[in-house]
Amino acid sequence: MIGTFYRASNPKSNPFIKEGDIISEGQTICIIEAMKLFNEIESEVSGKVIKILIDDASPVEYDQDLFVIDPK
Repeated sequence: MIGTFYRASNPKSNPFIKEGDIISEGQTICIIEAMKLFNEIESEVSGKVIKILIDDASPVEYDQDLFVIDPK
């Protein structure tokens, strides 16, 4: 999806996930805003977040990697 990457639902909220967190499949991990629509992105895998590859409020391109996750 092309749009803007957000780590939290609003600037005053904590991020959905941080490096080192254990996440589960289906968990909301970020928001991508595209054409004024805010799309919650869910994890496709369970595992440990190793690295977040993009800064908050940065533009993203189609098929761009956003996270490195070590699956369980």
